[in-house]
Amino acid sequence: MTVDPRFYAPSGALTLEQIAELTGAEVFGSPDTEVKGISSAANARRGDLVFLEGDGKSAPDISAEASLFVVNEPNRKYLPEGAEGLVSPLARHVHSVAALKMFRLRHIDWSGELRIDATARVHDDAVIAPGAVIGPGASVGEGTRIGANAVIGPGVQVGRNCSIGPGATVFCALLGDHVTLLAGARIGETGFGVMASPHGLSDAPHMGRVILQDHVTIGANTCIDRGVFDDTIVGERTKIDNLCQIAHNVVLGRSVLVAAFGGISGSVRVGNNSMLGGRVGIADHVKVGDGVSLAASAGLFRNIEDGETWGGTPAKPLRQWMREVAWLQKQANPKKSG
Repeated sequence: MTVDPRFYAPSGALTLEQIAELTGAEVFGSPDTEVKGISSAANARRGDLVFLEGDGKSAPDISAEASLFVVNEPNRKYLPEGAEGLVSPLARHVHSVAALKMFRLRHIDWSGELRIDATARVHDDAVIAPGAVIGPGASVGEGTRIGANAVIGPGVQVGRNCSIGPGATVFCALLGDHVTLLAGARIGETGFGVMASPHGLSDAPHMGRVILQDHVTIGANTCIDRGVFDDTIVGERTKIDNLCQIAHNVVLGRSVLVAAFGGISGSVRVGNNSMLGGRVGIADHVKVGDGVSLAASAGLFRNIEDGETWGGTPAKPLRQWMREVAWLQKQANPKKSG
């Protein structure tokens, strides 16, 4: 998706040659070609710069509109005909340098003494508690209540009849109607994206958003990270307990339940009406079907089809897991003979 200018201030296009000068990458194609946006390979539009990194053993998902690439040598074979861009062993680093040069987080530059910015739109029937602040270009709908010392960042859109708890912070996010955030919830922070750079490990920039649909509830001190270049999405009527972690690019379907201490890694997909017990952990890029149940403390590392119930670590179908637990107990405590 295109970077949302409500949250990221654009600084203008860069040419491939300019990016090469900043990073030491090698240009292929025309050095004067302009990069107008930043995106993931799967969702790129014409003029967006994307990166391909890894060992090149499997073909990446590339949008039909993608034409500008930062690529390492193992992935050059996947470039479409007519592609232009840059070659570097640190493709993601080069892509990130370009992203940070072209866009800047608006809430980084938010300053001033106004508690409610003059450009914010706050409905007359909204209630703003003492100490709460609302950033430039933000919107707060009818009947919404913003708790004491909560922060609604620049460009954030909050719908009608929402409840934002004391001390909650919301950045780079779009909230529907009847959304509830309990005290201390953290919505839209940078996710745990770490990349190699010439200077060692670096934090990867996140240029995506968080979308919370209607009637979503987020528990106290739960964190939901914004996407890297796409969106982190929580479907309508999904309920997330206290002290949970939802990583970047996760998509939770409708009416999903996540109990306390749940941890969902990046780019996971969870289907509608699924239930995750307390302390469930899901590895990155796993797909969970509709109507799935995961027992408490399950550790999931592979995809699950619709309607299944799994448990254990590594998680497996519940009956298999219970048989294995029973066998292990039997081996550990054999009956005395004689």
